[in-house]
Amino acid sequence: MKDIQQEITPVENDDLFVVLHHRDAKFDYPIHCHAEYEINLVLHSDGTHIIGTRQESFTGMDMVIIAPFVPHVWRGREEGNQVVTIQFSGKMLEFPMMRLRQFRSIEHLLERVVPAAKIYLSGDDPLVKDALSLVQAKGFDATLAFFHLLNEMSERELDVLGDFDSGIRTSRSRRIAKVMDYAQKHVGETIRLSDVSSLVDMSDSAFSHFFKKHTNLSFITYLNGLRISKACRQLESTAMSVSEICWDCGFNNKSNFNRLFLQAKGMTPTAYRNYISKILV
Repeated sequence: MKDIQQEITPVENDDLFVVLHHRDAKFDYPIHCHAEYEINLVLHSDGTHIIGTRQESFTGMDMVIIAPFVPHVWRGREEGNQVVTIQFSGKMLEFPMMRLRQFRSIEHLLERVVPAAKIYLSGDDPLVKDALSLVQAKGFDATLAFFHLLNEMSERELDVLGDFDSGIRTSRSRRIAKVMDYAQKHVGETIRLSDVSSLVDMSDSAFSHFFKKHTNLSFITYLNGLRISKACRQLESTAMSVSEICWDCGFNNKSNFNRLFLQAKGMTPTAYRNYISKILV
C-alpha cells in the first residue's frame, strides 16, 4: 500500500468532531488514511469499499467506523447518493470522563473497532436518523447528538474488519512528541532540520531516519502537512487571501504552496475554500 495518501482533515485541536455532508459524492478521492477516527455513512448507492486489506461490496447503504491511520476508500454510484462523514480525534479516549461508568460503552466501542468495523443497517435504521440529525445539529445539542450516536453504535453487533498494520503509527517516543510539539507551535515560522534535530540531541541524518521509522513520514512531509492543515482552517474560517495564508502558514512562495496544497487536497486553495463551504457543518 505504498500509494496511500495521508489526508489532513479539518479537525482542529479544539474540535470534538467535524461533520462533512456530501450529496452526489463523486467517490473520486484516492485511498487514504488520517490520524482521526472516522464514521462513514453512505446512502442510496451501490458500490464497494476497501478498509485496510479488506474489500467488499454494499447495496443501498453502508456504515463503517474506522480507527486512526487505517487506509480506506469508497467507490459507488455517483448520482442520487448521500454521504455523511464524522471525524474525531483519538485523543477523546484520554478524556477523564471516558473512564466514568456512563461513558464506558463508548470507550469500549473505540477500543473494539481496531482497525475498523462495519455496522449492519436495516431499511429504517435509527442510526441513519441519528447520523443525519448530526448534520443539522449545532453547539451543545450537536455534542449530545454525537455521544448519543456513539452510544447507540456501541450497542450494535459489529463486524470487525480484520487485522491491519498500516505501518503508519503514532509514537510514544518522548523525542518524537517533543519535536511534534515544537513544530506545531512554530508551524508558521522557518523551521530547519537542524532546529529540530538539536532538540533531541541527534545529528540531522540520525534524526531523519529516527523520525521516518516512527511515523512513516519524512519530517518535511510532516511539517508541510501541518502547514496545509493550518491553511485549510484559515480558508474555512477567515477572509484572508490565499497569498496571506501562504505566508502565514510558513510557505516561502505561493507557487510552492499551491503545488503542495493541490498534491495534498486534490484541488487548489481557492477551489477548496469554495468546496468546503458547501459541505462543512
